[in-house]
Amino acid sequence: MPESEIKLTRLSHGGGCGCKIAPDVLQRILANTTPGIIPAQLLVGTETSDDAAVYQINGQQAIVATTDFFMPIVDDPHDFGRIAATNAISDVYAMGGTPLFALALVGMPVKVLPEETIGRILEGGAAVCRAAGIPIAGGHTIDSVEPIYGLVVIGLVNPAHLKRNSTARPGDKLILGKALGVGVYSAALKKDGLSDSEYESMLESTTQLNTPGPVLACLDGVHAVTDVTGFGLLGHLMEVCKGSGLHAGLNFADVPLLPKAMEFAQQGNITGASGRNWTSYGAGVQLAAHLGDAERALLTDPQTSGGLLVACTPDTVTEVLSIFLQQGFSHVSVIGELGEGEPGITVA
Repeated sequence: MPESEIKLTRLSHGGGCGCKIAPDVLQRILANTTPGIIPAQLLVGTETSDDAAVYQINGQQAIVATTDFFMPIVDDPHDFGRIAATNAISDVYAMGGTPLFALALVGMPVKVLPEETIGRILEGGAAVCRAAGIPIAGGHTIDSVEPIYGLVVIGLVNPAHLKRNSTARPGDKLILGKALGVGVYSAALKKDGLSDSEYESMLESTTQLNTPGPVLACLDGVHAVTDVTGFGLLGHLMEVCKGSGLHAGLNFADVPLLPKAMEFAQQGNITGASGRNWTSYGAGVQLAAHLGDAERALLTDPQTSGGLLVACTPDTVTEVLSIFLQQGFSHVSVIGELGEGEPGITVA
């Protein structure tokens, strides 16, 4: 089959960060594993479901290590590579780190996809790494049933500037760097329901590197940072709430959305991951009576290469917003705040 006729999204059962194992299932799996070695130098491990592992090597330096990979969320192979690479690098930025280099993780149905198509996926990832200023220094490949691509990313952070997802404080404002709706856009794409301009909006969001992370990490008023990916806004905010022992209040009207996200959700363009996400953590969420199925779907919508979620003091908000805007994040918005109370989320 000619490359132009191959639709990557039809070669896999799911796409992007919507492929992630549901939060409750993952929690049960990990609960049954034997605890490993936890050296004093391991500043961040698995205990709070943070974005990356962090290992201190001296007083001023710690290694940030992460990996992310998934199946196609779009059909264009170059775009798929770009999105996957951007998503993987994001975890380093979310910890306040600077990426150093990457390793490619490649699983491809080599008897189905032409070598040229596979090469374009890899080139898409390499293009993003060049934009981030890092090399792809190696990797691993396998012949798999479904196409899989991603990166291992190694970075560096000053331990004094390390930002976790579990260190938010009462009174912190919540700021989201990117608009929601990637999952519903991808669902619409599978039904050939996206216009060229809508596809470009999705691509612009998913390939925008979360470069404000290291700059935000230097601000004393920024207490916690995470990135919003496969568990949706509510899922990753719930991790912040549980890790920090706080309750979050969101105003849905302030949550930024991609232009057609609400319309697509109302039309039923919803991923299976959205429902699995709600089943996993919905018991800890209170939705206002005026919020319906579409709003709930958007709040649980799996975000592939989503935005940074920042918890900061009220007097740091202006500076945080300025940093995002200066780096081209036009959808950045203050969406709520954190306070004392049982870990959970209330959405008005």
